[in-house]
Amino acid sequence: MPEEHATVAEAVHLKRSLGVMDLVLLFVVAIVNLNVVPTIAANGPVTIWLWLLALVFFFWPQGIAVVELSKRWPGEGGVYLWSKEVFGDFHGFFAGWCYWTNNVFYVPTVILYLVGVAVFLGGDHAKQLADNAAFTFGVSLVILWILAWLNIRGLGVGKWVNNLGGIGTAIVGTALLVLGALVFRTHGSPVPASEFRIVGADWHTISAFGVICFGLVGLELASVMGDEINSPEKTIPPAVLWGGLISGLLYIGATLSLLFAVPKQDIGVLQGVLEALSKMAAQVGVPGLVKPLALVLILSIAGIASAWLAGSARIPFVAGLDRYLPAKLGAVHPEFATPYVALTVHAFLSSVFLAMSFIGASVKEAFITLLDLAVVLQLVPFLYMYAGLLRLAARENGGFSFSKMTLRVAGVSGLLTTVLGMVVAFVPSRQITSIWVFEAKLVIGCLFFMGLAGFFFFVNGRQKLTDVALAGNGK
Repeated sequence: MPEEHATVAEAVHLKRSLGVMDLVLLFVVAIVNLNVVPTIAANGPVTIWLWLLALVFFFWPQGIAVVELSKRWPGEGGVYLWSKEVFGDFHGFFAGWCYWTNNVFYVPTVILYLVGVAVFLGGDHAKQLADNAAFTFGVSLVILWILAWLNIRGLGVGKWVNNLGGIGTAIVGTALLVLGALVFRTHGSPVPASEFRIVGADWHTISAFGVICFGLVGLELASVMGDEINSPEKTIPPAVLWGGLISGLLYIGATLSLLFAVPKQDIGVLQGVLEALSKMAAQVGVPGLVKPLALVLILSIAGIASAWLAGSARIPFVAGLDRYLPAKLGAVHPEFATPYVALTVHAFLSSVFLAMSFIGASVKEAFITLLDLAVVLQLVPFLYMYAGLLRLAARENGGFSFSKMTLRVAGVSGLLTTVLGMVVAFVPSRQITSIWVFEAKLVIGCLFFMGLAGFFFFVNGRQKLTDVALAGNGK
């Protein structure tokens, strides 16, 4: 570990609370976001091929990059630290900024989905509340701040929300697989084989590839909390292997099960998974399973929101320590030893953008717009991650976990699929009714947040240089 980073980590007194099993469950709950499956499955069976392409050309390289880069730089910050070490301070800050700000949007989409699932349990009358903007916003806000409070209490507390969420994700994903297999055995496939053909696919379908790549991010999340992992060099590789395998299987199985249960034109983006569980459970004669699984799904979704809130808040925390964001963001709670200011600021900004997303849009369109904006910003750090892997392979001559050829193939593959995923995120899906409003929100949102990164870096960077100069002169 670089000496400078070790000193910072020691100075802020972070606790190493995460082991191998904690990381496997963290990866499962962070990666297998069942809330994105209905949005993807609504594009039809051809999306299975998109899943396979993304798993081979994006997800596999991601695992290679995370293992290699975390071995080289295992400290707090993850993609922020890696980009900074390889490309310099500005690029590290920019990558970390995009990683953090995308989660300012993404965490509210997860909570919106949680509310949609919760009202499903209340029956047909309660389901109508899912389209009530005032109700959905109010409940989402309360949940967001409860999760922030739990994580401020410490990873020793917050990690149990993540762990239970990971277990819940595995249970619901497995239930979808088992019910799908039973429906297939007893009723056959309701999806004609011809619909799996790529030829003739609707052009809207390509928009799903960006969401699929976005759904597969998360193997890097643990490294953002590198100084809070027990022996990260030994803990991360096996956790990446098992977390990645479980996540890939659950995603493909969940998508197939959803397609077997609900016609693609009827799949709801907020309640699609529960609709699939209800129909399949009724078909195989176990309708009583739906409500218990819905409760487990709620726990799973809460874990997803908690994991990304906790993980991404470490980015402004480290940037605060580096003085490229206000130094107060680097503060640690005196009792709980957590970056409580960074977590509070994250929750506040998510609250603001949760409110803004409802302006001029239905709940469904607010969800999709937030999701696509998160896709673009989330994938920016992966450009740096894969480019960093290529530069590392070109510069260094030893000490690798993989061969140089493996690193090069993984870097090129990941880089190309990341660019493709970002581009197709701007293709509106079928659920968007006002294309120009959607595109305007997406373009303006991206430009605003990327421009804001440059503003903070150069303003705070100049102040940092001034402070260093004054300190050097003994003032």
